[in-house]
Amino acid sequence: MSRISVTTKRGKFNKSLWLLLIIALVALYLIAWPVPIEPVAWEAPSNPGYSGAFESNQRLKDIQKLPLRDNHGPEDIALDSQGRIYASTHEGRIVRLLPDGSSSQNWVETGGRPLGIDFDKSGHLIIADAFRGLLSIAEDKTITVLATEADGVPISYANDVDIADDGKIYFSDASTKFGAKEWGGTYEASLLDLMEHGGHGRLLVFNPTDGSVQTLLDDLNFANGVALSHDQTYVLVNETGNYRVIRYWLNGPQKGQSETFLKDLPAFPDNISTGLGNRFWVALVSPRSAVLDQLSNKPFMRKVIQRLPAFLRPKAQPYGHIIAVDGSGNVVQNLQDPQGTYPLNTAITETEEYLYIGSLVAPNIGRLSKPDDF
Repeated sequence: MSRISVTTKRGKFNKSLWLLLIIALVALYLIAWPVPIEPVAWEAPSNPGYSGAFESNQRLKDIQKLPLRDNHGPEDIALDSQGRIYASTHEGRIVRLLPDGSSSQNWVETGGRPLGIDFDKSGHLIIADAFRGLLSIAEDKTITVLATEADGVPISYANDVDIADDGKIYFSDASTKFGAKEWGGTYEASLLDLMEHGGHGRLLVFNPTDGSVQTLLDDLNFANGVALSHDQTYVLVNETGNYRVIRYWLNGPQKGQSETFLKDLPAFPDNISTGLGNRFWVALVSPRSAVLDQLSNKPFMRKVIQRLPAFLRPKAQPYGHIIAVDGSGNVVQNLQDPQGTYPLNTAITETEEYLYIGSLVAPNIGRLSKPDDF
């Protein structure tokens, strides 16, 4: 055998050895590399898809867009007694616009990441700030921290807020394990919590009389939107990771009990708000992930997925979708924009004339004139 032939075979052998070594290292990485999540096995509920009450349509395509200057991601929208429009943005600012949607200005910087917002009877803007906890901002822009912990556990991801007639503030702590500030931001932390499915979310209530914070519900899989019923007898909280809305009774014979109010949604529910006409509005931020559903009862594989590069993991898909439900959880309005021209909807605020719609990524506030059938 010639020396060239032996050398060639040896070269091929070395390349094969290196290839096997690389494959072994990649396999070892996917199997054993440490990740921050400890996935819990569960059974994803059936996905109705975009059919029936959720049939695909184009009812959001004509949405108007109100500019936010140098801001984006208007998580939530609130209106003050003068009709001025406020939005919490990704940059950590509260942006204020005139009632006609013009003249946006950077009104306040919270020093954190403001998410859900609502005005109390004194005209203070109450904020669920994912980095700082529960905040109150006066008209003179003075910021007061109302709460940073509940039952000795830090509020790591304050998410949404609603205020009762008696002044009590109901709000969510999305995840006590994956805090928004500690894990690189609200979106990054939410992906970790949803992938783990460990039940780290809470529904809380702040009592302004004595400054106490009480846990009403825990073990929620990413506690998100919060809305009080029209008669104040119960509060709703979106459980994003389980594609459902939970009702917690505040008064009546079922006081202190909870139950599923709306389930088997075709998308991840973000915020929920009390609308007009005895209905609630639910923002559906992104269609469900088939991969996550298929791997719901396979915690080991979810760890493997978490080890992949970020661009290969499941992520929010651009799609516009909001729904309204009545007091029994029946869908009474279904508005969509499959093309995602105003995508990843996070919140809805209803007035007599308009629906104001938030987004995870848009550089503007969405505003839709209400049709006659509303």
